[in-house]
Amino acid sequence: MYPVSQRFSLVFSNYLSRYVVIVITAILLSPSIAPTTVFAKSKPKPVILVEDGQPIDLRQEKYKELFRELEREHQFRPDELERLFKGQTISKRVLELMDKQRKPRPYYTYSTLFLTPKTVLTGRIKLRLYRELLDRIEKEFGVNREIIVAIWAIETRYGGNQGYFNIMQTLNTLFDAYPKRSAFFRKELIQFLLVCRESGVDPQTAKGSYAGAFGQAQFMPSSYRKYAVSFDGDDYCDIWHSVPDALASIANYIRGHGWMLDAPVYAELGHELKDRRLAEAVTTGRKGRVPWELVRQVQNGLIPPSPRGQPLSVIALELNPKKSTHAFRYVAGYPNFHTITEYNHSNFYGMTTSELADAFATDL
Repeated sequence: MYPVSQRFSLVFSNYLSRYVVIVITAILLSPSIAPTTVFAKSKPKPVILVEDGQPIDLRQEKYKELFRELEREHQFRPDELERLFKGQTISKRVLELMDKQRKPRPYYTYSTLFLTPKTVLTGRIKLRLYRELLDRIEKEFGVNREIIVAIWAIETRYGGNQGYFNIMQTLNTLFDAYPKRSAFFRKELIQFLLVCRESGVDPQTAKGSYAGAFGQAQFMPSSYRKYAVSFDGDDYCDIWHSVPDALASIANYIRGHGWMLDAPVYAELGHELKDRRLAEAVTTGRKGRVPWELVRQVQNGLIPPSPRGQPLSVIALELNPKKSTHAFRYVAGYPNFHTITEYNHSNFYGMTTSELADAFATDL
C-alpha cells in the first residue's frame, strides 16, 4: 500500500494526464481555433558567444577551405583574398537582428508597418510616374505591375532604404558566428565576391541589409547573379541606382518562380475553418496545401478556380482584438501567392504584398 502522499501524487498525475489528452484532442478537433497558436515553433539555437568588433580568425580550417575554393574555382589570387578579408570583424548587431526576426508577431501588427496611407499614396504615384516603363516590364515578363511596385515598397520603401550594413562584414559574421545557417552564408559570401568582381562594386564599402541583401530589389548575391537584368539600355545590371533595372529584376525573379499574369492571388475564407483538413494545412505552414475543389466545397463556393487545378494554401491572419470580435481571418493562397513567398519565405509577407497591391489598384 502506498503512503497517502504518494497515492495523492499518483491520482493527481493520472488526472493531469487525462486532462492534457482531453485538451489537446479538443484543440485538434476544433477548426475554429487557429492552428498557428497551437503548434509553436521551437526556439532557435543561440548564436556563438562573441563580442562586437571581435576579429575573425582567418586561420580557422573553414576559412582555409573557403580560400582554397575561391582560388581553385573562381581564380582569386592569394594576395587578393588577403586584402579582401584582412581586418574582418564580428557585427554583434547582425546576429541580434537575425534572431530577433524569428520572434513571432501577429499579422495585424506586421501588416500595419507597410499598409499605411503614405505607402499606398506613394505607390499610386509611382505607378503613374513609371506607367510606360511598367507597360514594357509587364509585357516582357508577364508580371502584374502592382505586385512589382508592392515588393519594391516593402523591400526598400521605393528604393529609399537599401540598408546600411557593410555587406562584407555581415556575410563574414553570419558565416563565422551563425552556425544554424553558416553553410548558406558561405555560399552567399562567395557569390557576393563574384558580384563585386563582375560589376565593379567595391566589396569593402557596399552596403545592404543585416542579412546581406542589397539594392532596391534587396537581392541576395546569388539571386542577383541569377535574376538581375538590365532594362535601361545598357549592359550593367544596376539595382542600386536604376529604377528600370530594379523593377525589371523584381519581375524577372517573380516570373522565374512561376507567376501567372492576371491569375488569382488569394481568396477570403471567412473567420472560421469548416474542415479539419484546412486547419491542418494552416499548421503545416507555408508548404501546406489542400485541393482547391475541397476549399470551394466546404468553405467558400464562390472562390475562383485555381490555374491548372493546382492546390491552395490556407493562411490564418490574426486580427486586432481591439477592432474585431473575431480572432482570425482566413484566406486561401493561390499559386501566385506561393510565388510571392519565394521572394520572402513568409505567408505574412505574401499577404501584405497582395493587400498592398490591391490598395494600389483601387481608384487608379
